[in-house]
Amino acid sequence: MRVSVIGGGSVDESTANLAREVGRRLAARDHVVVCGGLGGVMAAACEGASAAGGRSIGILPTTDRSDANDHVDTVIATGLGHARNPLVVMNGDAVIAVDGGSGTLSELGFAGVFDRPIAGLQTHDAPGVEPVETPAEAVDYVESAGQH
Repeated sequence: MRVSVIGGGSVDESTANLAREVGRRLAARDHVVVCGGLGGVMAAACEGASAAGGRSIGILPTTDRSDANDHVDTVIATGLGHARNPLVVMNGDAVIAVDGGSGTLSELGFAGVFDRPIAGLQTHDAPGVEPVETPAEAVDYVESAGQH
């Protein structure tokens, strides 16, 4: 399964650790991380996935593939700015949100539009978001909810 990991582009170390653990757990269960390809939660999730031998796809807002964080395996440059947010969500079978601001909130809205299961770790209280306390609960939730 592909899981979109969304969240803040600039986060503190505690939040980065949560995202790293999400990426690690997803990779350990043979899931692919999909993200926006830049820093913060995106970089941490990709780093966790990479450390566990997993793969990641980064869908960039820019046209320059070198803008991707160092842990993205497959880089997709769009040149769309924040208009690429629906593509990040659409390319996952489920979503895990970690922290985040307005961009994350827009992705949560698209996750609802595209009927994706959403686990939320310290993120927005939005319709369809299942609040979870740990990365393990987040992965368990999207696995169980993502099975059609």
